[in-house]
Amino acid sequence: MEQAVIAALLLVGLLIGCGVGAAYARAKRGWTDYRTIRNSVPGARRTAWLAVRAVVTKVGVIVLLLVGAAAYAATNSDHERAGPASTPTVTPAPTRTAGR
Repeated sequence: MEQAVIAALLLVGLLIGCGVGAAYARAKRGWTDYRTIRNSVPGARRTAWLAVRAVVTKVGVIVLLLVGAAAYAATNSDHERAGPASTPTVTPAPTRTAGR
């Protein structure tokens, strides 16, 4: 009977040990992954800011070009084309008189 109790305790200890060991291995992998990601965050953050900076620069240049084109169009009025259309003057054609 004593061997049966020892075998049962051994089996319970083995099951608990497997559960605790699996949880420890999972926690160890999680901690390793956390440290890896934590060390890569500054590089990823720097890359993200560089991408944002490039986009903002391109958008800024486009906006400046559009504002400049609008300002140029607003200040450069074509007075010759803006006035009323000139009507051509009709001059009578010279007529021939008989005898000359």
